[in-house]
Amino acid sequence: MKSALTLLLALLPALAMADEPANSGEPRFSSGWRFEQRSGPALYGALCAACHMPDGRGAHGAGAYPALQGNPRLAAAPYALHMVLNGHRAMPGFGRQLSDEQVAAVLSHVRERFGGMAPEAARVTPAEAAEVRKGQQASPAVAH
Repeated sequence: MKSALTLLLALLPALAMADEPANSGEPRFSSGWRFEQRSGPALYGALCAACHMPDGRGAHGAGAYPALQGNPRLAAAPYALHMVLNGHRAMPGFGRQLSDEQVAAVLSHVRERFGGMAPEAARVTPAEAAEVRKGQQASPAVAH
């Protein structure tokens, strides 16, 4: 049973990208610490789909993974940027593993596909990601 679960978890990024053309030129898996995917759909498949599911409906079981589909919080780009860059609770932050361009690509995709926003309204720019990232570096560290 454990090997079947391991195999399923390994295949989730590929399953999430099943609707993307096979010849997209995007790697399905990254070979190092930083993600190699560039497009929003490919990044969603590599980063998000294992927890939030390929259809964005989230999951409940061993943990609770919130739905992105219809999530009103996606309307606030700063909120979404903060979540992707820093994470919160069980969600890891990906700020060290993604460029500003990758952050913008995946969030634009998520906001359009699952947030019900028009492409122009859903668009997040690399400059917005850089601004949020810069604001985090200027903030004093919190002692635990």
